Amino acid sequence: MKKKLVIIPTYNEIENAEKIIRAVFGLDGGYHILIIDDGSPDGTASVVKGLMPEFDGRLFLIERSGKLGLGTAYITGFKWALEKGYDYVFEMDADFSHDPADLARLNEACEGGADLAVGSRYCDGVSVVNWPIGRILMSYCASIYVRKTLGVKIYDSTAGFVCYSRKVLETIDLDAVQMKGYGFQIEMKYSAVKLGFKLAEVPVIFVNRKEGTSKMSGGIFGEAFWGVLKLRFRKITSKV
Repeated sequence: MKKKLVIIPTYNEIENAEKIIRAVFGLDGGYHILIIDDGSPDGTASVVKGLMPEFDGRLFLIERSGKLGLGTAYITGFKWALEKGYDYVFEMDADFSHDPADLARLNEACEGGADLAVGSRYCDGVSVVNWPIGRILMSYCASIYVRKTLGVKIYDSTAGFVCYSRKVLETIDLDAVQMKGYGFQIEMKYSAVKLGFKLAEVPVIFVNRKEGTSKMSGGIFGEAFWGVLKLRFRKITSKV
């Protein structure tokens, strides 16, 4: 069986941490989980540590000091996954906005020939539940902006529910990734497509968090807006 790792970055997710871990481990497929916690003052890391003996060899934790950014968390996780020999590496939020059951559908897309699979909110209409209309419009228009500016046919470029095959993460120069907020999601997908990898979008329903607090901010969107313009004129080079 292929080795599969689900990376879940956390910051103040004490309400969700145990629930999401148990939900993923309750699935078939033999998933492992790597939690990357950015010094959550609410004790999220302590909850994870308490579960590690129960899920020995399947649940892992990296603790970082302070909020260092979503992109750097994933880069840290990607490098760890490559060192440990994982074949498929997933990105997923801790707050159940991504349905853990859809991990299997992303995995199937990669097993079926895609190099990376994106859980897409917009490839089959708009599939978002309980988001304010303003946030839906901002997110949807951001993906249109990315498609037009970068000339790539990705309907949900900011999606944070992704499965990467090992060869994609080995090929992208992870040290050269510049955006650290949600622009990171755009940069990774764009880099993969420009390097010739096959991207598949899998329609999913995105549900706004029920517990905890969103980490979204205006600065995140500002970084993505200007970062996409710069990305258009950058040469994407392979690491290998």
